[in-house]
Order: sequence, then structure tokens, then C-alpha cells
Amino acid sequence: MDSLQGVPVRATHFNLNDNTLEGMEHLELPLYSVQYHPEASPGPHDASYLFDRFLHLMRECSQRPAGRP
Repeated sequence: MDSLQGVPVRATHFNLNDNTLEGMEHLELPLYSVQYHPEASPGPHDASYLFDRFLHLMRECSQRPAGRP
């Protein structure tokens, strides 16, 4: 987490076992990440919001002029 100081990102997911960072989103660019397999487990729909968010970003970004984040 210390390495993110001064970087325009926000932590979004933490590992419950060791409190390591498992997800973040950029505050200026339309991107986010998770460091696990959201489609794997525990349930088939627990991470569907990540895929919904991805689709929303793709639709939103496809309507922007070229070269704009």
C-alpha cells in the first residue's frame, strides 16, 4: 500500500487472510483490476458486478473521441 502513495489509484479489494491488496481502480483513467479469478468461486454470480462494470466502461469509452481517456 505504501507504494501507492501519490499515485491516482484507490484500493478496492483486500485479501481477508493477510490483508494484501487484491484490487484497485484508477481515479483518472477508466481502468480497474483485481488479482484473483472473479469467475472462479465461491458462487457463480458473486463477481458479476466486475463484468457488468467492464461492459459499462467499454460502452462509455466507445462513445468518447479518439485519444481521450
